[in-house]
Amino acid sequence: MTARMNERFAALRAENRPALVTYFMGGDPDYETSLAIMKALPEAGSDVIELGMPFSDPMADGPAIQAAGQRALRKGQTLEKTLELAAAFRESDQKTPIVMMGYYNPIYVYGVERFLDDALKSGIDGLIVVDLPPEMDDELCIPALEKGISFIRLATPTTDHKRLPAVLKNTSGFVYYVSMNGITGSALPDPSLVGGAVRRIKEHTDLPVCVGFGVKTAEHAQAIGQSADGVVVGTAIVNQIAASLTPEDGATSETVPAVVTLVRSLSSGVRSARLVAAE
Repeated sequence: MTARMNERFAALRAENRPALVTYFMGGDPDYETSLAIMKALPEAGSDVIELGMPFSDPMADGPAIQAAGQRALRKGQTLEKTLELAAAFRESDQKTPIVMMGYYNPIYVYGVERFLDDALKSGIDGLIVVDLPPEMDDELCIPALEKGISFIRLATPTTDHKRLPAVLKNTSGFVYYVSMNGITGSALPDPSLVGGAVRRIKEHTDLPVCVGFGVKTAEHAQAIGQSADGVVVGTAIVNQIAASLTPEDGATSETVPAVVTLVRSLSSGVRSARLVAAE
């Protein structure tokens, strides 16, 4: 499944523009609405989809994504249902890469081999498991790579030159650069510092470097996209969903259109990023 990811980034390089990577929580605010959101993302301008796996104790997530996970869990979302979500999406879209993002606990409980087999059947291209360091690669990373599923690692501002080779050793698909210290939904990072960080990572790898944490608007996406190979947006999308819901956290007629409007705007930002950089 790595081929789908490689083909997408190769196509984007040919277009000379960064990817727009969009995150949403599987099952938020309910299964059917989250499937409708997922199906709408590519047409709105998303190049890679990050599918959140709801978990009760998400240590790296800010309040918005924590709340999304709780909404999904309350509606009965499980890891099995999140895989079903991907499989349903694949019935009409065979080209958009899907990366499942979350924590190891639900995968461990599900069973690693069973999870990887079901992920392949569901059309999953990559995994981001934020609480598995390189020292635990035998646990999930190596088995995933052997199945042809990319394992995408996080690098941060505190990942120094000594640590970076270990972080990148078994990474594939792309490198996710967390542009600040803190949780998801934090303030926007300094784009000039991001450019330096991307160049530093690229000294150690030929993989695309996608930058996330804090990107909220088309202007943010444009600024980050001038130096990054991809711009990751999560909290802003999750906030759009939350703002559209009823007081009881039910979906409304505005839920999917609100996400589409934001993603179209973000897409315009990444598509103009290199044009601005060239001026």
